[in-house]
Amino acid sequence: MPKSRILIAEDEANLREILRFQLSSAGYEIFEAADGAEAIERARSLLPDLILCDVMMPNVDGFQVVRDLRKSFITRHIPIIMLTAKAELADRLHGLDDGANDYIVKPWDYRELKARVRNALVWSQQQRSASPLTGLPGNLSIDEEIRRRIGGQGPLAFLQIDVDYFKSFNDHYGYARGDEAIRTVARILVDQVQKHGGVDDFVGHIGGDDFVVVTKPDRAEAMAESIVADFDRMAPEMYDEADRIRGYVEVANRRHVIERFPVMSLTVALVDTERIPIRHQAELSDIAQELKALGKGIPGSVVVGERRARDAKSEPPQQNVA
Repeated sequence: MPKSRILIAEDEANLREILRFQLSSAGYEIFEAADGAEAIERARSLLPDLILCDVMMPNVDGFQVVRDLRKSFITRHIPIIMLTAKAELADRLHGLDDGANDYIVKPWDYRELKARVRNALVWSQQQRSASPLTGLPGNLSIDEEIRRRIGGQGPLAFLQIDVDYFKSFNDHYGYARGDEAIRTVARILVDQVQKHGGVDDFVGHIGGDDFVVVTKPDRAEAMAESIVADFDRMAPEMYDEADRIRGYVEVANRRHVIERFPVMSLTVALVDTERIPIRHQAELSDIAQELKALGKGIPGSVVVGERRARDAKSEPPQQNVA
């Protein structure tokens, strides 16, 4: 993994040297600026992962640095920790109101410095990874969560959720209605994980109409079936009454031929590492993709596991070759 890059903006050379030594020893790549103007310029050119910014600097102080960086979409996402010798509440609130993320009061404790830097970087990564549509963790967080679970102790259950016929719904009703449908799926997943899961369960949004849930094997099947049951109950309400009564929408395909597409349904691929030992993330993804492809060939909402595919409407289990 590449090192996180930290820009230190501090006009006192000896403090810059101490910070550079402490943070480089902690595994970070360090860049320096000797005043506020240089800090703004270097932040725009380097786009660091984090900025440590002294409050009292000549010409351009730390408050102005924060205000300038928050004005630009290029730099507004960079977390900023203010360094100050002033511990008064009014001074801290000043920086926070301008957009700073945190404060460290001089003289600092090395352990506190590392903890605050680490927390700011983790928060920033999560924010950048999150889906802007649903607010759920995105691909970076999903990959990290799966790597952590596979490398940890104990089995896991991985659910990959895909919305069938979403494209036809989106084409027919437009992006605003499509976005609301995706947000509805996200709410269903979060609600059902809270209902059936535990505090260690995870919900992520891969993108588009693809989602994942990571949970324990003993609760995965009940959770998956509740998810598709909830979706099947809510999906018809997303359609206009006439389309709901007909049970389909009409959309032109790429050849400009009108086709009929049924109401949206869910395909849930369930991989249980108690049944199939998984050594690495790619193997988990490959199995999930195979199961999802199998489920796409079954009408209606389905939960597809390694040994069976079950219709969400509680019809008898169907054996499959997965």
